[in-house]
Amino acid sequence: MAWYHYVSFFVGGALLTNAVPHFVSGMMGRPFQSPFAKPPGEGLSSSTVNVLWGALNIAIAYVLLCQVGAFDLRSVSHVGVVGIAGVAGSMLAARSFGRFHGGNNPTVTSTGAREPPHASS
Repeated sequence: MAWYHYVSFFVGGALLTNAVPHFVSGMMGRPFQSPFAKPPGEGLSSSTVNVLWGALNIAIAYVLLCQVGAFDLRSVSHVGVVGIAGVAGSMLAARSFGRFHGGNNPTVTSTGAREPPHASS
């Protein structure tokens, strides 16, 4: 298989992973960061925009995974490339969006207030 098929699988896996938070947030009726917000990637976009952005990510991932190369779900190398892209994309998203929602510092709430220390049992 040509090298560019693996690049296609990697990008497809990243897009598939990126689709999840946008699509789910949109379906739940919640705003979420998107490239269309002001400022891009930091401001919130409507739930409708996020559903559409998630659906577009899924459609492009489909093309990259199923039309560019012959993706085989039973091939460890094919699934491995998609999995690595998914984990890498998820880690980048966790770090990036964690600064807005308190995920990078779990003792700070999304409003910026510190949580009280938990009593040890």
